[in-house]
Amino acid sequence: MNKPAPYDPARVQLFFDHYYQDRGVVKWQGFYLSDHTAALKKQAAQEAKTYPAKPKQTVETISRLLADAFANGSVVSIQLNNLDSNGDYHPDVVGRLAGYQDDMIYMNEKAPMMISEIRHVIVDPA
Repeated sequence: MNKPAPYDPARVQLFFDHYYQDRGVVKWQGFYLSDHTAALKKQAAQEAKTYPAKPKQTVETISRLLADAFANGSVVSIQLNNLDSNGDYHPDVVGRLAGYQDDMIYMNEKAPMMISEIRHVIVDPA
């Protein structure tokens, strides 16, 4: 059997200096891909967006609008009283009502909400 040649740093350097040819491919592991930077910019723009406070509606008005929207299968846009860490309102919750029980309303694929947490409701007639 052939024994491997002993390690010689000078021989390794000679190989890289004269015989090894880099393919010239730009290595991308340390760089952001354009899709990723576009997604980061979109996320930053979404987070920087502020949502103005809509007029506070009474619980009776909110209940009536939600009942009508549920009966007609209309899409609703709901602004909650909750504020984010910057003191701004969150984007509106948009969807169709799936049901209600006491002070809770349910929308498809969204967490249940208490009517007392709702600030403003807009019903889309479509």
